[in-house]
Amino acid sequence: MQTLPKTLESKTKIRFQHCDPFNHLNNAEYINYMINAREDQVIDHYNLDFFKMAENQGISWVVGTNQIAYLKPAFLMETVVIDSQLFKYSENELMVEIKMWNHNKTQLKSILWSSFVHFNLLKQKRWNHDAKLMELFSTVVNPIEVSSFNERISSFKTQKM
Repeated sequence: MQTLPKTLESKTKIRFQHCDPFNHLNNAEYINYMINAREDQVIDHYNLDFFKMAENQGISWVVGTNQIAYLKPAFLMETVVIDSQLFKYSENELMVEIKMWNHNKTQLKSILWSSFVHFNLLKQKRWNHDAKLMELFSTVVNPIEVSSFNERISSFKTQKM
């Protein structure tokens, strides 16, 4: 059996239409870049396509909450690395951490914690993960050693990133 990675990673370039007049990535766009990267990474590494699941099974995930910290600006035409990991899960919710770095991962630009609620689109209600999904999550979960978002941010700020 193939070992699946617990932390997924990809690169992307910051585009003009997503930047403010100072050539910084607009604060709302960080979330778009990070969530888009996570969606692509999960398809590529876990063969888990949320959109096909919604279309074929009537189930998917919706964002429950987002917590984001902006630590350093991302600039126009800069290539950034986005990594993500599932750090906690339950029968109907996922907690994911997504980080945006500079091109060589020496400077952390932003960190996002998102909760994703498993949802039945046909019944319009929260839905429990099936056994196959729970098995996948147990294989790829990568717990974080802090109990709060603010504690996590502080842990990165104390490192010289």
